[in-house]
Amino acid sequence: MNQNRWQVMLAIILMVIATALYMLQIHLFHSERDTFFYLFQDLAFVPIQVLLVTIIVDRFLRIRERMALLKKLNMVIGAFFSEVGTKLLRSCIEFDRDRNAISGKLIITPAWTDEQFAAAIEGLRRHQFHTDCTSGDLAGLKEFLVARRGFLLGLLENQNLLEHETFTELLWAVFHLMEELDSRQDVRSLVSTDCEHIAGDIKRAYVILIKEWLAYMQHLKKEYPYLFSLAVRTNPFDPTALVEVR
Repeated sequence: MNQNRWQVMLAIILMVIATALYMLQIHLFHSERDTFFYLFQDLAFVPIQVLLVTIIVDRFLRIRERMALLKKLNMVIGAFFSEVGTKLLRSCIEFDRDRNAISGKLIITPAWTDEQFAAAIEGLRRHQFHTDCTSGDLAGLKEFLVARRGFLLGLLENQNLLEHETFTELLWAVFHLMEELDSRQDVRSLVSTDCEHIAGDIKRAYVILIKEWLAYMQHLKKEYPYLFSLAVRTNPFDPTALVEVR
């Protein structure tokens, strides 16, 4: 209410000042015709001013807001990979029958360019993934995900993540995998059909997770080289990776 009253008062004061200035112009130069001519000329330019403000300035502000939002989202994505994503990748790799074929294409180095990241993402689209729920530690994966249920729920409640569709899809895939595993009392003795179903859930989360991981690594390389250095030294696809700097 006070803000609206202040805006009305400001509008009245500005109108009074404008009227006083026009009256002063007529009094000093005795030319009502010229005064009204330039008044209407200024009024004729108002729609153009509105156009410039609403389209150009508004578009510029939206771009800045989106960039700020994406920066915040990348911070959330960073927290996800720190808490869940990187460790989940290590677990999912165990269930990948063709882990050697895909790992060789994901040995990221500090020299990687945008073209190499794009090529890696394109290679993922062409790669045929085959997961087997008996080739990894399914009980360990269940324990890991269930322990982070609260963290995942907190991310899903973040409304800003709606702006990042692929990451939201990743969260749902991971959360669904967690729910499937948590719903089974003993994941060590699954029947073959149920095992295939779980393998499909692992594959869904695994594929999206790799794509988001690549995008996150590319972001770190551009914006946070020191974090990128650590991520390279803890690359889950690189069996020779060492966190110690040598």
